[in-house]
Amino acid sequence: MKTFLRILTYLRDYRLRLVGAFVCSAGVAGLSAVYAWLVQPVLDEIFIERNRELLFLLPLAVLAVALLKGAFAYGQGYLMSYVGHWLVADVRQQLFVHITRLPIRFHDANASGRLVARVISDVNEMANAIPSVLKDIFQQGLTFVALLGVAFYQNWQLATIVIVVLPFSGLVLMRVGKRIRKLSKRGQESVGRMASVLKEAFSGIKIVKAYGQEDQELKRFSDTNVAYRFAKVKSSQAAAMASPILEIIGVCGVLIIIWFGGGLVIDGEMKPGEFFSFLTAMFMAYAPIRKMSGANESVQRALAGAQRVFSVLDLDSELAKDEGKATLRPITHTLEFDNVTFFYDEAHEPALKHLNLVIRAGEVVAFVGASGSGKSTLVSLVPRFYRPAEGTVKIDGVDIRTVDRASLRRQIGIVSQETVLFDDSIGNNIAYGRPDATEEDIIAASQAAFAWEFIDRLPNGLNTLIGENGLKLSGGQRQRLAIARAILRDPPILILDEATSALDSESEKLVQQALANLMKGEPRWSLPIDCRQSSMPIGLW
Repeated sequence: MKTFLRILTYLRDYRLRLVGAFVCSAGVAGLSAVYAWLVQPVLDEIFIERNRELLFLLPLAVLAVALLKGAFAYGQGYLMSYVGHWLVADVRQQLFVHITRLPIRFHDANASGRLVARVISDVNEMANAIPSVLKDIFQQGLTFVALLGVAFYQNWQLATIVIVVLPFSGLVLMRVGKRIRKLSKRGQESVGRMASVLKEAFSGIKIVKAYGQEDQELKRFSDTNVAYRFAKVKSSQAAAMASPILEIIGVCGVLIIIWFGGGLVIDGEMKPGEFFSFLTAMFMAYAPIRKMSGANESVQRALAGAQRVFSVLDLDSELAKDEGKATLRPITHTLEFDNVTFFYDEAHEPALKHLNLVIRAGEVVAFVGASGSGKSTLVSLVPRFYRPAEGTVKIDGVDIRTVDRASLRRQIGIVSQETVLFDDSIGNNIAYGRPDATEEDIIAASQAAFAWEFIDRLPNGLNTLIGENGLKLSGGQRQRLAIARAILRDPPILILDEATSALDSESEKLVQQALANLMKGEPRWSLPIDCRQSSMPIGLW
């Protein structure tokens, strides 16, 4: 209930449409009750009393009720679908924004495929359920109440029997719902694992084929697929049990009503029309109960998805944990690591231990060492991807934890060995850090990174689409685009994490010259990293 009420908090922005939907639902419910009530005059006045005037008027009344009910049903269905789908879009948008703002540690611990499943699959479970669930809660609930009102109007004694039977139906729905929610949650976890396996297999398809591991990847996918299928089958099995049990309970109630009500008719205490009007109301009331039973399955699936979504939304974002309020001023003097120690999660040994380092304006510093010695870890502390366990990182003597994270990162450019490009045009990839850059700026940056020579030869130039992570380009071309992106941003601190490892020796030399030109004039920082031994005093770019 807590999770469901939390979902409903998103409805506040759609209050007017909800009111309209509620009015339409009330109209549908009331007119459904009119159908049941009309059985009495049809039976008593037409078939028993043989009233010819009502024989003409009642069919017209039934037609008018049908037309009004259809109009109300259309309005209710449209408004509820509108609210439901917009609500889910709001949740999906909020979830994506929140995930992008979660700390790097969260992304280290969660595969991207599983996060994609949260945003798409889990929210889809909510999307598939919420419009129909809201519709059933309003319409079917009100319809059942209206029909129950007709039943009490016709005979309160018979209606009391219905009230006694209802708790048994509710108990069945609760037990089945709990089972469905548990299995749905298990199924969604399987979807997350499946999405992760798919992403890894497709993104690494060249390695999969090169090492002949198609069968291994097939087995990994098959395991997750079978787990998902098992959870879905068990969930459907639990849902299938509800309908026959409810029907048996309903039939038992009807038998009691026929036995008791029939006795009242025989004894003359109840007219036949009243009894059949009551019986019609009860038969019509079974439909809302059956639909709400089906809706219960959707509700439980939606709740399972919502619980997984809210478990992410409840995590503290970088902004929530950000202690820094002041805006970082342009860097002029030093970047300092003061007695810095850092541990990764669940690591027993520190990645960095009591590190002290001062880098002055205009200096270029290279960190050279074996793989795993902490080079990338060290530079990841500068943009506050991680926070030290001990010590501080300072810029111009100011602890970077006390400054606004956005103002800090605006002064940093990063080019990593694992080039990250987007399925977009070359121009948009270069301008990623500066959306306001002109075409002239983009061309100048690509020339400085010696990328223009291959860009200019492409049929669409800067407008060329490069595919997922630049798959249409060579490794060296992708790396030069990443360097052009950093050059265009022109940051005071430039971090190169083995940034030229994919370049040939000639391009590497040219890019080093470009970066050297970039550092002239205003003070610039550069932290090039390479895991190979270097004969150059500033390391390999």
